[in-house]
Amino acid sequence: MNASETPDENVARVKEELSSLQDFVHWGARRFLEHGLHFGHGTDNALDEARWLVLHALGLDPQSSGELPDLDLSRAQREAVAEIIERRISSRKPAAYLTGEAWFAGLKFYLDERVLVPRSPVAEWVERAFEPFVDPVRVSRILDLGTGSGCIAVALAFAFPQAEVDASDVSPAALEVARVNVEAYGLTDRIRLIQSDAFDSLGEKYDLIVSNPPYVPEPSFRELAHEYRHEPELGLVAGSEGVDVIAKIIRDAPRFLCPKGLLVVEVGEAREALESRYPALPFLWLEMIRGGENVFALSKEELS
Repeated sequence: MNASETPDENVARVKEELSSLQDFVHWGARRFLEHGLHFGHGTDNALDEARWLVLHALGLDPQSSGELPDLDLSRAQREAVAEIIERRISSRKPAAYLTGEAWFAGLKFYLDERVLVPRSPVAEWVERAFEPFVDPVRVSRILDLGTGSGCIAVALAFAFPQAEVDASDVSPAALEVARVNVEAYGLTDRIRLIQSDAFDSLGEKYDLIVSNPPYVPEPSFRELAHEYRHEPELGLVAGSEGVDVIAKIIRDAPRFLCPKGLLVVEVGEAREALESRYPALPFLWLEMIRGGENVFALSKEELS
């Protein structure tokens, strides 16, 4: 932007001067960096974030890989691209809330600000059906504890096509979003949505329990980038050390696991506090090929 230009003048000039899809992606990335945006809700850098939003605005697949198509944009397309780029800057909302969609384990999901933006590294283990830690053929009932948008529950239903899945959440608003996604994939006969605070309203036993619970310590939450403030605090914060909800899960999970059942939990930055609180538990920290860490697995026997 020229030093003498206002932001509105800059946008107006860009819409006249730029024409190609590539030009707008690079312009959007520069604008994001100029304004100090945070990236951590599906992308980790300004260029990928701009690419995602530009392709969405043009009705193209943001998941497409390879080179950007060599397209000259019409005036209407340039208006649409510039609008979403500027809305990302002015609102500081994660891109997924602007597009109303996010991807998890290769599947597209609807979402809004009633739920967290899906980004758990556990996705790659869901895709692998948690082998070799479980035998997928023997898994008949699964729990997604704290389902949010329902993305983990839906992905589990595809990874274990013979299993029934319970998807629980303390938030009725989150379950409304999850229902949209369960219905979109035609899984209402296999995924049961349940309002429950941890295990309080549950009564089944499960071969596999997967959870991405709140784990952000209260002091850390106050220092998070503005983008996180658009997400429901209920899905992020868990006490002074971030382990309040995880502790409930560890305490109660043995009663809800079948013999040889497996518990998998993402704990994020609460890992150190968790290991200090439970020095005798033999946490198995899952390795991630695609990046990410701090997801543990424990069997029923190890928990007991």
